[in-house]
Amino acid sequence: MKAISRVLIALVAAIAALFTSTGTSHAGLDNELSLVDGQGRTLTIQQWDTFLNGVFPLDRNRLTREWFHSGRAKYIVAGEGAEEFEGSLELGYQIGFPWSLGVGINFSYTTPNIAFDGEGVNVIEGVGGILPAEGIVTPPLFPGVSISADLGNGPGIQEVATFAVDVEGAEGTVAVSNAHGTVTGAAGGVLLRPYARLIASTGDSVTTYGAPWNMN
Repeated sequence: MKAISRVLIALVAAIAALFTSTGTSHAGLDNELSLVDGQGRTLTIQQWDTFLNGVFPLDRNRLTREWFHSGRAKYIVAGEGAEEFEGSLELGYQIGFPWSLGVGINFSYTTPNIAFDGEGVNVIEGVGGILPAEGIVTPPLFPGVSISADLGNGPGIQEVATFAVDVEGAEGTVAVSNAHGTVTGAAGGVLLRPYARLIASTGDSVTTYGAPWNMN
């Protein structure tokens, strides 16, 4: 009985460890970076609640990686003239892949759910419309962003901007829910490093990069 009890205790501990290792939370502030621009303002860009859910590819192709992406990007401008800030907020990935089977690797991305919270946030042409320049929280916009890009042959690291919005004012947030992405033609694993970039109309820019996500 003692031996059976020890086995049961070890089994319960192993199961608990399994759930602990697979249940890591990514809620809250993931990463941020600040820059003092040419006008003395402090530009801060942040990524919040980033989660990339890798799933089994629907086409059952061993060369396809498929995932869903949710998260938020927030910018803050501090200092004299912060309320007059104008620029753009860009989201995207750095994509790393070891090799391909002699064909170009294709990246595709679709996000039907984009919400905006901030002052003077306007969607860039082609993303889905123009929003009023007052404090807002919108429901998801349709249609959303849909892009496709040729990443070339591996190995390599490519940066792809998935979408961008025009921003105005001292702060604002863009949220993405269940954006869908795929990479096809990659014979090895694919690493995705999400980034958020704030670009001022004066040309100053600051970019924060998140931790890489492995799409096996």
